[in-house]
Parts: sequence; C-alpha cells; structure tokens
Amino acid sequence: MNKNFPMRLFFRSGRALALVAVTAIACMAAPSFAEDQPPPKDTIFTRKVVMGEIDMNMDEIETMLSPEGKLVLSDAQEHAEAISTLLMAFPHLFPPSTNQWKQGAERDPATDTFANPAIWSNFSDFYQRAGEASKIAWNASRAKKPDEFRTQIKELRARCNACHALNLKTE
Repeated sequence: MNKNFPMRLFFRSGRALALVAVTAIACMAAPSFAEDQPPPKDTIFTRKVVMGEIDMNMDEIETMLSPEGKLVLSDAQEHAEAISTLLMAFPHLFPPSTNQWKQGAERDPATDTFANPAIWSNFSDFYQRAGEASKIAWNASRAKKPDEFRTQIKELRARCNACHALNLKTE
C-alpha cells in the first residue's frame, strides 16, 4: 500500500468496535512463525464474519443508491471506508491450512470453506484483487460528489462479483 492510503479504521459509527474486534481476530488468525496456529475452521469462520461485514456495508450503500433510496454521502462514505479496511485484512485470512475444499463433501456453512482451491495456486492474483478492490472502496469513501461515489461503487460491485465468480465454490 502506498503512504497516501491510510490503514485506519473509522470511529464515526457504532460499528467501530465490531470492526476493531474482527480485525483483531483476523490478525490473530493470520499465519505466524509460532508453531501453534489457530484451527483452520476458526480461520475460515473468521473470514466468513469479515465477508459478512463487507456484505452488510455494501448492502447499506446499495440501498442508499437504489431508486427508492436516499443517498447520504457521509454515511455511504463511512460504509465504503469500512469495506476498504476489511478488504485489506481479508486475504490474510487464507493461510494454506484453510485450503480444505472437497468436491461433493457435506459442508458446515459456518466453518467449512467454499473457497476455490485455485486461490492458493495463484495467491498473488487473489491478494492483488483484494488490494485493488480496497483502493476502489477507499476512493469511494473520499468521493466529493454523489456521481463520483456512484461510479466507484459500481466498479467495486463489478470487482466483487468478478472475484466471487472466480474464487467462490457454489456447490
């Protein structure tokens, strides 16, 4: 990340504490040099929580941008900033031990992965995609005009959909 791209959480809403907690869990779940690692299912659960928070913030934005919605730019910007922060942490929740996809296996939706094993064979692409999406969300959080914000969010949605199409197993 460049120095003009701050790595800070926003503290202007009631979700700040939840974001701090999720980010702390994400950092603890990231691989370390220690022998003891969190169980893979805990890390998978954590990334599902992070993705759920991203999704919730995106839903709030898209509701504001819908034809019947009311865009309050400052509120929408807070959601975009939260998405940006969470997307920076997200790829760190994919240590190799969580590459547990099994074709046709029964899966617990909370703790079993739906991540395409291809993520780990081309992790640099996955990491880059998350970083690019984070920057788009960050740019949206700093948009000066509603039309500029709408354009950034439209691009963010396209990036999210493309990444999900490539990396999310739906079976």
